[in-house]
Amino acid sequence: MKQIKDEMTVFLKKEDIEKLVSKLAAQIENDYEGKDIVFICPLRGSIHFAADLMRKINLHQQVDFVSLQATEKGGAIRLIKDISINITGKDVIIIEEVIDTARTLNFLKDRLITARPRSLKIVTLLDKPSRRELPIRADYIGKTIDDRYVVGYGMDSEELGRNYSDIYVLKN
Repeated sequence: MKQIKDEMTVFLKKEDIEKLVSKLAAQIENDYEGKDIVFICPLRGSIHFAADLMRKINLHQQVDFVSLQATEKGGAIRLIKDISINITGKDVIIIEEVIDTARTLNFLKDRLITARPRSLKIVTLLDKPSRRELPIRADYIGKTIDDRYVVGYGMDSEELGRNYSDIYVLKN
């Protein structure tokens, strides 16, 4: 069976991703030493990154999930599934696999701020600042990349490729 990755080239190998995740985990662990963290994972793309990151952080932690959907390209964002943990007064970190336009992330950040967490930060594996429509910057960035369409490690192309352990880009 033909795979979408057959038409793509490896951008980041599994080993490179593991190094980035370890680096981010160490930064977060250092910054939050002795504290409890609540991770918020937007479904579905961030799940691989969230699971790997959380396993590498040796601090008390909770995780909750949200599901957001753009109603149309460039349109409003809709909350499909909200968090169920009370984050008031807690240290919260949003886990994103890639920050692109930041429209959905901005919506989520604004939503979480209304719950009055003690702190709210963002960690992303990949950051594409050239695509940014809103002025959001992650607090922890694994790798800044050019405007490339990435697939694998949770990121998909029409729901295909999320399960790849490497990250791929379209062949030029």
